[in-house]
Amino acid sequence: MKIYHNPRCRKSREGLEILQKSGQPFEIVEYLNTPPTESELKDIISKLGVAPIELIRKNETEWKENYKGKELSDDEMIKAMVRYPKLIERPIVIKGTKAVVGRPPENIKKLL
Repeated sequence: MKIYHNPRCRKSREGLEILQKSGQPFEIVEYLNTPPTESELKDIISKLGVAPIELIRKNETEWKENYKGKELSDDEMIKAMVRYPKLIERPIVIKGTKAVVGRPPENIKKLL
């Protein structure tokens, strides 16, 4: 299991706590320090079963200043998230071929 985590985010910390209490082994990826590559992000999006736009935090300054109101392809949105990892919704937990966004953090329990 793997959690894409931002320690400064309350929901991400709550998600991490759920994993820690589960007793199951998992890996922590602080994605702001180690952003996913385009191929990793495509894999994550596939496991989540969502469109790239659903994974973007639209209230972030980087989105508003650079992308809001523009017609972007899925690939362009993925490139935006790789360039500005702060745009990626968090936390994301992956287990095998499935993944969930931990908003609310209780979503993570679906994978346990």
